[in-house]
Amino acid sequence: MHAAVYDHPGEPGVFRFIPVADPQPGRDDVLIAVEAISIEGGDLINRRLVAPPADNHIVGYAAAGTIIAVGADVTDRKVGDRVTSFDMSGSHATKRAVPASRTWHVPDKVDMTAAAALPISFGTAHHCLFARGGLVAGETVLIHAAAGGVGLAAVQLADRAGAKVIAVVSASERQERLRALGADHVIDRKQQDVAEEVMRITGGSGAELVVDPVGSTLNQSLSMLAPEGRLVFVGNAGGGDLAANLWPAMQANQSLLGVFMGPLLERPVVHATVDDMLADVANGDLQVVIERVFPLAQAADAHAFAETGKPLGRVIMTP
Repeated sequence: MHAAVYDHPGEPGVFRFIPVADPQPGRDDVLIAVEAISIEGGDLINRRLVAPPADNHIVGYAAAGTIIAVGADVTDRKVGDRVTSFDMSGSHATKRAVPASRTWHVPDKVDMTAAAALPISFGTAHHCLFARGGLVAGETVLIHAAAGGVGLAAVQLADRAGAKVIAVVSASERQERLRALGADHVIDRKQQDVAEEVMRITGGSGAELVVDPVGSTLNQSLSMLAPEGRLVFVGNAGGGDLAANLWPAMQANQSLLGVFMGPLLERPVVHATVDDMLADVANGDLQVVIERVFPLAQAADAHAFAETGKPLGRVIMTP
């Protein structure tokens, strides 16, 4: 098979597109002929900062395709099944071996590009909003980085749950698209003071729930949180230390809740929510927003665009 590999962390130019040995599925694995790869935030961080465990390392969390082999102990997947998958590495390749428990069947009406992007973005958004954030109808939720994959998913899911949705973005031209997906208010953080706008919108009370995948905005998020509100922080896209002044949060009886989806997606309840949302995409009830598709051979260009191009939604690669 071919894969985008690298030997040391760094800028996107560290990638080389070369032939490598096919992965061998274990007893609990399936082997997938990859058709679409979703570039996730963790892929960018790992490539940029984390030393690979071996030469010719294949990075990547998310890929969708067709099963071409199954392990001896796999009973609920078969050759020919269309699946999307999650694992901690190995997506940036034309074939992928992954535990069957980390795959989901893809409905016939769902395109593979959408299927590749859905488990992490929508699975994360759903967990942040409901399992951790406890969002209920009528509450106000503030979503940072709302133009990203998790943000766009969170906007749709929160709107569908009957919440009032405030979306924060970094470009005003994205506002109409976000409103169409369910945002009640859109704040351009480059043109407006986010905290002032949130307090104006909420009449000074703040948001009951804040979803923050940025990290560097934690103190700002706390300042916009209602008394007894919940802040769910998921990732550190802004870089730097995850530092926050917690004294005001304690006085306001606020809750801080961390989410890291890596060990959670295999849990039966979480796994089932992804199945449900794939069905919702098939029925037209949810949209997976794809900004651009690159060939896998151009992984360096794809990563560079994902990092600096300010995409609306996910960047996808195809073999």
